Amino acid sequence: MTAQSIETVATEATVPAHGAEITVPLNRLKASPKNARKTPHSPATIEAFAASIKAKGVLQPPVVEIERDGEGEPTGNYLVTIGEGRRQGLRLLVRRKAIKRTHPVRVIVDAENDAHEISLDENITREAMHPADQFEAFQRLAEEKGYGSEEIGARFGVSAQVVRQRLRLGSAAPELMAAYREGALALDQLMAFCVSEDRDRQRQVFEQIGPHTPAYAIRRAMTEAKVRADDRRVRFVGVEAYAEAGGGVLRDLFTEDGGGWLEDVILLDRLVAEKLAGLADEAREREGWKWAEAAQDYPDVSAFGRVYPVAVERSEADAAEIAALSEEYDGIVSEAGDDGLSSEADARLEEIDKALQAFGPDFAYAPEARARAGVMVMLGHDGLARFERGLVRAEDVPADPPSPWPEDEAADDGADSGAQAGADAPEGETPSTLSDRLLIDLTAHKTMGLRDAVQADVGAALATVVHALALQVFYPAYGVWTPLQLRLTTTGLERLAPGVDDGPAGRRVSDRCEALGARLPERPENLWGVVAALPPSEQLDLMACCAGVGLYAVRDPHDRRPGALAQAETLATAVGLDMAGTWTATAASYFTRVSKARVLEAVTEAVNPDEAGRIAGFKKADMAEAAERLLEGKGWLPVPLRTVSDAAEPEDQGADEPRDDDAYSFAAE
Repeated sequence: MTAQSIETVATEATVPAHGAEITVPLNRLKASPKNARKTPHSPATIEAFAASIKAKGVLQPPVVEIERDGEGEPTGNYLVTIGEGRRQGLRLLVRRKAIKRTHPVRVIVDAENDAHEISLDENITREAMHPADQFEAFQRLAEEKGYGSEEIGARFGVSAQVVRQRLRLGSAAPELMAAYREGALALDQLMAFCVSEDRDRQRQVFEQIGPHTPAYAIRRAMTEAKVRADDRRVRFVGVEAYAEAGGGVLRDLFTEDGGGWLEDVILLDRLVAEKLAGLADEAREREGWKWAEAAQDYPDVSAFGRVYPVAVERSEADAAEIAALSEEYDGIVSEAGDDGLSSEADARLEEIDKALQAFGPDFAYAPEARARAGVMVMLGHDGLARFERGLVRAEDVPADPPSPWPEDEAADDGADSGAQAGADAPEGETPSTLSDRLLIDLTAHKTMGLRDAVQADVGAALATVVHALALQVFYPAYGVWTPLQLRLTTTGLERLAPGVDDGPAGRRVSDRCEALGARLPERPENLWGVVAALPPSEQLDLMACCAGVGLYAVRDPHDRRPGALAQAETLATAVGLDMAGTWTATAASYFTRVSKARVLEAVTEAVNPDEAGRIAGFKKADMAEAAERLLEGKGWLPVPLRTVSDAAEPEDQGADEPRDDDAYSFAAE
């Protein structure tokens, strides 16, 4: 027998038999090319294997095949047929230096079965644990072993948040868990029930719902009389401040943003009111207003008069320095290349900013204006405080605005007495020395001459119209100070549609008025000089602002104005009005305020009939919320908000269910 034969016999003698359980160094285990699983394990799965092995060791020995070389001789390595995930988990622990490369691993040798077939068998003929069993098993670990979320997560390779979710699901009422096991409840429905740990409330809602109740409807039922964490009041106060005041928070463990609900609504409203009142007091003391008020809801500020900031008078030296700094700032910005500003240029811009800020704002409220006006601090729709400055209460507006002319002397009645008084006048006639009849006659002729002159001077005509409009919009108590018989009525809309002043369009209208009002004089008698000096383009801007404030196209059954409403629709078409950027159909703004048929009509039109049919059996509140979700981002508008040029005249409908397009058509009646 040759030496080679002796070595071969000896090697074969050491090969383990089929079914043998042996210990192999980890670095001798290799991936099998016959493994039926070609898609590799995810990093999360390998992480879970590593965590489990670190805490408990390898619970199931991998099944291996003896590796042989080209001549059929054993190489001393083993190919992992079943258990590649465990091998990857062990290798991950090696990379983290938790174990050595030669870490001993128990394996079972399979020398008879086809490696590919048993790999396929391993991945097919098994059933995963029901999620309910997993939830309850995690709950048992927490209760019996005293493990916290972090410890359980470390032992199973999942995050603590996932553990907290499973623990919450594992603590659900037994009736819910049984329904989930039987398939009567879906996982998202179970999660909706478990936003609250109140088992009695879970049972109560479970008895009320149907099998097809959507998760969001269950979640809403579980959180009735609570305030969502994304409510504007919560954003304003802050969950932390609310919790510090002793308020309870119901956390939603099953949403990515970790939202939830605040349970003490009274406490939340009190904190909002206190914070708004504090901001109002600070503004009054810091800025010197006569009064300051706080309001949680957006009030109708059109009931107040207004004063506006005026340009700050600066010395010639200050004005020149401001102009020079501004010019330098613009020059640095314009010279910036594609790579942006250099560090030196950026530092210089910061210096210029600080220097300009030291001069204060260009516009400020005059001391006498602050002495009779006030500020209101309101909670905006976005959860931020809104400051409405320069509001004048009715009692602070002069009941009889002073005349811009010297007070006339009383004239005696009758032409004779007037003529006699005129004869006695030493330095010529005055209006008071003439009879009323003669005075009317003469000024009628002057009025006609004025009409003629203004018609011949387009610039003066434009200034006259703008002056009349601006007086009525920006100086409402002095609206009669114009000879132009042009009367503009400004009607507040907040009382008709709460929140409209704080909406996107309302804020834009307010911002334009404030920006233009800041350029107008404090005293109305000085307005003509300012308006007349403006270039035509700026006069038109001011006129557009005033005209917009005076528009009123509200459809009121008690105020029938078919011609005006038809013209409003024509105007909307002319300016290309698109309400989709200003108004959105939500449960609160529309769907809870119309019939179910109207809701289904909207869903059919904006989405499709199938979705409308799916929610047709919902209760009204659930249907409204479902419609809001389905129409989100669709830009759908009810007929009254659409811009059309040829709406048809409606026929009379029943009082109980008027059609949108009938009740609100802008066509002439």
